[in-house]
Amino acid sequence: MAMRGAIAFGALLACGVASAQTSAPAAAEDLAQAELLYQRGDLASMRSALALYDQAASARPGDYEAQWKAARCHREYANKAKELQIKGWKKLCAEHGKVAMAYGAKAIAIEPDRAPGHLWYGSAVGTYADGVSLLTALAEGLKDKTQRAFERAYQIDKHYNEAGPMLALGRFWSVLPWPMKDNRRALQFLREYQRHFPAKPEGQLYLVEVLLDEGGKANQAEARTLLDQLERCGVPFYQQRAVELRGKL
Repeated sequence: MAMRGAIAFGALLACGVASAQTSAPAAAEDLAQAELLYQRGDLASMRSALALYDQAASARPGDYEAQWKAARCHREYANKAKELQIKGWKKLCAEHGKVAMAYGAKAIAIEPDRAPGHLWYGSAVGTYADGVSLLTALAEGLKDKTQRAFERAYQIDKHYNEAGPMLALGRFWSVLPWPMKDNRRALQFLREYQRHFPAKPEGQLYLVEVLLDEGGKANQAEARTLLDQLERCGVPFYQQRAVELRGKL
């Protein structure tokens, strides 16, 4: 009986090992397929990629790439819905932003000295705040975590993801309520970003908002030029904001 029990246990253990061995390639395949869908860049493809990223991240909880890419997809999917002004985009931002935060936090725990986890965690908080409101996010204690994440991403590789950490820090310091808001810091990072990507609508919008907040003829003149470009950018969210901000000139 003891021998048969040992054999049975051994067989069960072998099945578990085999299952683990086969799940890793399957998760890798999910990740590869998800990446192909994600890179297409349209909302439908990104939505299809979400389940595959979730499967890969679940099957490989200690895999850094699986975690940060799942964070990125959830965040970017919700942000894309916002840019396109999809009906219910705020709800999508709240839901997917929160999921992305969880994946980003896992990525940071696995590899604290690499930029992607930090950037996508912080960006996820921003998307979550788009959905639930900035004041709600601040009330949940997310300000310091977001600041640390963006600053760490900037320290590690400020050029990662087309200078994402520069843009993120510029936006971070400009949207905080007084007395946390710091337009001087915001302009420092947004100017740095503009030197690399002067034609990106997101950077243009954030810079316009700070320039108008600061006021003055020179700032207004620069803002007017940027608004002219934003109104022709072809992205509904940025075009709508440009029209709204034009009224402040």
